[in-house]
Order: sequence, then structure tokens, then C-alpha cells
Amino acid sequence: MTDSVTVCWRCLQNTMSTWTVFILFFLFPYLEFGKHSVAAEKYDDNDEVKLYVNKVGPYNNPHETYHYYSLPVCIPEKIEHRSLSLGEVLDGDRMAKSLYRLKFKMDLEKQTLCTLNLKKKELEKLSEAIEDQYYFEFVVDDLPLRNFVGHLEEGRLFPHTHKVLVWTQYDFAFEYNDRQIISANVSVSEGIELPETPEDDLEITHTYSVKWVPTSVKYEDRLDRFKARKFFPVTLEIHWLSVMNSMVLAFLLIGFVAVILMRIVKKDFARYSEDPSGDVDEYGWKIIHSDVFRFPQRKMLFCAVLGVGSQLLCMATIIIVLALAGQFSVHRHGAVNVASCFLYALTSIVSGFVACRLFKQMGEGFRWVQCVHLTSCLFAVPFFVLWGIQNTVAWMYHSTQALPVTTVVLMMMVWLFIGYPLTVLGGIFGKNAAGDFDAPCRAKNIPREIPYTPWYRSWMMHYLVGGFLPFSAISVELYYVFATLWSREPYTLYGILGLTFIIVLCVTATVSIALTYFQLAIEDHEWWWRSIFSAGSTSVFIFLYAAFYYFRRSNMSGFFQTVEFFSSIFITCYAFFLALGAVAFFASLKFVRYIYGSIKMD
Repeated sequence: MTDSVTVCWRCLQNTMSTWTVFILFFLFPYLEFGKHSVAAEKYDDNDEVKLYVNKVGPYNNPHETYHYYSLPVCIPEKIEHRSLSLGEVLDGDRMAKSLYRLKFKMDLEKQTLCTLNLKKKELEKLSEAIEDQYYFEFVVDDLPLRNFVGHLEEGRLFPHTHKVLVWTQYDFAFEYNDRQIISANVSVSEGIELPETPEDDLEITHTYSVKWVPTSVKYEDRLDRFKARKFFPVTLEIHWLSVMNSMVLAFLLIGFVAVILMRIVKKDFARYSEDPSGDVDEYGWKIIHSDVFRFPQRKMLFCAVLGVGSQLLCMATIIIVLALAGQFSVHRHGAVNVASCFLYALTSIVSGFVACRLFKQMGEGFRWVQCVHLTSCLFAVPFFVLWGIQNTVAWMYHSTQALPVTTVVLMMMVWLFIGYPLTVLGGIFGKNAAGDFDAPCRAKNIPREIPYTPWYRSWMMHYLVGGFLPFSAISVELYYVFATLWSREPYTLYGILGLTFIIVLCVTATVSIALTYFQLAIEDHEWWWRSIFSAGSTSVFIFLYAAFYYFRRSNMSGFFQTVEFFSSIFITCYAFFLALGAVAFFASLKFVRYIYGSIKMD
């Protein structure tokens, strides 16, 4: 090692040893994302069952949520919040103790919760919330209970009637097995009409009833009961035929492209090898052998893109494997979000290794520190910028989606003190492990002029084909993902998701190899960046589909929800661009090395 590398290594050792204590004592309490962290609560007869109020929000806007006590409802004198995990905070949960007094196995009939004397402004706020179809969410034993705050009745046009009812009676129904709660539900009744133009105060009395019913369902199977009760619209109907049809078409596409390409390349090999004396005129991809391995422009950015893309691929693979292993419980909100945050930090070593290794192979190893900085910021900075915009808008609307300052500082420290040092560490390993680029052909000093290409072989058509085909392989599954994530339902089809993930990688690699071959066949040697953008253009199709889904397939509306939706989609599409771009380039590089290493050169 050089002296500079030794100094960096010692700094990293000091940093990692200091922050190991930070991780153990400060971060680990937030890492409750596995199903094994969910302890089964057991009750004795007449034990208190805590009911927490959580949030309210418009029915059609999944991310526009507010604290339950932001409405004029029964509020205790001192609001006590429940201790939340990082996943629950990221998911917008803000659970607080309620005035409901529930006892295990004790039925109650029309108990008075409180009596409110609502002023004019409070009536207007409550009436506006009901007109916007606000729903509420309670939590009992990690089970969500949801229903509407009130009801809006619209009559005929002539004469027009407009009634706003607020529900004052809540009926709780619980199923239990032995000493454990299996299911929970809440229904509403006894509505009081609110005046259209309130002038006087209105007195409202809220009441509740409780019913306990024994069941033979085991605690391990209570998730089935939870899925059976649908409060939000059921948009996720599993069309297995559509999923299988998409997968079969993807496999046929891969096989078709592979067979055709192998036949063409085999003919090229036979043509270039039929006359060992070299009298045969060279044309096609062989004639540019002295330019095909010419390194691209903006080498540092190129290597950073590949490094971050490789990191995101590793992170996605680990998340899918954890999901298939059953490590994400639907009773722990935001479990995938927590896993993604910490896995991104831990896999930063991959991005540093890949970027700096390739950067040194390109002859730029003396600038590896700048490469590490760019690699570390390439995805993190846009993510934090968009996250900051989301959080600012959420703060403006006083939404529970706005993260507390402590959580923001925590996430920044995770990246600054875990992600960045690991990127540096990976860069050191990659720089020291880098050998020669291993190119079968030498590049000349003067690049060859690229001939004119027809429009159907232009870069635009490459991007169109290279993006559309991988998108077509995931379009069916993409609908299911959108239908769950934007309808508040937990996604559980991880097996299909894993298979789709493998298929899209195979389609991307196959299509990229084919497009790279066609590009080289017309004597265009600038394939490095084009291979990344051809597959990365899949993100454009995903963004267009997301816009179509938002405006045509969902009922979401409003500035707040629009900012939340499109900022999340934008960063997701950016991640797709980086990940699929890395897959495409490495597949094309392997192919190019193979074909040029299989023929004789002058």
C-alpha cells in the first residue's frame, strides 16, 4: 500500500471503531423489520387492551395522512405517544394513547367516550374532512382498524340536498383464541347531521361498544383474517394467466434473440476465418477492432454509474431473498423501507469497489478519491434532495408523512458514517485489486470515423427497443406493485416478484447484447455509453406508465399527493436506470470481449 492508502485505512479503522458503538446502541433498536421481532401478546381475563389512535386522511390519497388528534375528536388532557420503530415512522405512523378503555373478554355496551362542544371553526373543519372522505386508523395488538369519520349524502339536482353526517357510535368486534387476539374490526353507526353553515355551537356525544367472540383460528394464521377484511378497494386480483403469459413471452424473446444472434455471429466467425492469409476484405464489426475498446468520454462518471448500478442490484437481490425467507412481516409497518435504508448503506462497499476498479483499469487510478466522492453522491444526493422536497411539503401540510428532525438526522448519519466510509473502503479494495483491462485488441490513437447510419439504426431506435422490451417483461407485475403500494395494502407476492426480477435481468442482458452487435455491425464503435442508455431507457417507460396509472387508474389528487407520488416514482426510475444500465454494459462487455477474442487480428 502507498502512504496515502495507509492513512485512509487508519482513518477508516478509527471511524468504524467509533461508530460501531453508535450502531450497537443507537441504530439497532430501530431495526425491527423481521417477523421474528413480533412478539405474540398474551392477555389474561380483564387485562387492559391498549387501543392507539394513529392517523386520518383522504380515502383516495394514500400518502396524505394527518394525526388523528388534528380533528375535533375526543382528546385526552395529555397526549402520550407510543414508542415507534424506524419503519413505523417512515411509514407515517404517529400512534398515541386513546380514551377507549378495553378489557380482554369483557363486552361493553354503549359506553360514553366523551362529550364535545364544537365551535364554528371545529364544525367547519370536521365537515370539510367528511366531504373529503376522511378515514381514521386505530391500532390494537398491531392490527389496524379503519373506517370513515363520517358520511356525505348528496341528493338529486332539483331539489339539491347536501347532508354531512359524523359517526358518533363505534362498535369494536374482536376475535380471540385462548389468550391471544386473532382479529379486530370497527364499525360505525348513529350519525349526527352537521349544519351546512354553522352559527351556534353543537354538542356531540361519542360512544362505543365492545364485543369479544371466541374463534378456533390460530395466532399464526391471523394474517389470513387480516387479508380477508378489506377496507380499501381491492384492486389486486391475481390474474395468474396474465403473469404466466408475460413470463412465457419473455422467455420466448430471450430464446429467439439468443438463437438468431448465435447464428449470425457463427456465420461471421466462419467468414472471417475462411481465409487465414487475410486476403478477404474486412467489413462489419471486425474492421473497427482497433476502436471498439477505446475508453469512453467522462470516464469517472461512467465508472460511478456502473458502481452505483451494481450496488442497487446487490441491494435489490438481498431484499428479495429476505422477503422470500419471510423476514418482512405485515404487522411491522415500513419493514422494507428500513431494510432498504440500511442495506443501501452496507452495500456501498460494492459501488466503491466496482467504480474504482474499473476507473484504474482505464488508466485513471491516480484520481480514485474523486471517483469515490462522485460514486457516493451519485444516487444519495438526488435521493436526499427529492426526500427533502417531500418532507418540506409534508411539513407545510402538517402531515404525519413529515419525518421528525431526529429521524432525518439519523438517516443522514447512516449514510455519512456507514455508507460513505464503506464506499471509500470499497474504493481502496477495488483500486488495489485492479489489473489490466484485458482487451483483446489495442486501441489506436486516432479514432475511426463513424459512417452514416439510417434512422432505423440510430441511437433513438436503440433506446426505444432497449427500453420497451425489458419494460414489457415487467409491465404486468408493475401493475400489481402499483396497485398495492398506492392502495396501502402490503405486497406479499415475493415469489412472482423474484421471478420477474430474474426475467427482466435476462431480457435486459440479451437485448443489450443484440443491440450492441447491430451497432458494431454498422461500424459504430461508440457502444459504451449507448449500452447503458439503451437499457436505462426502460425507466422512461416506467415513468410514463406511472403517470398513466396516476391520472387514469387511480383517484389520487391534490398538490401534496402529486408531489409524493411523482417524487417517489422519479427516484425509483433513476434507480432502474442505474441498475439496468449496469446489467446491460457488463453483458455487452462480456459479449464484445468474446467475439473479438475469437478471431485472429493483424
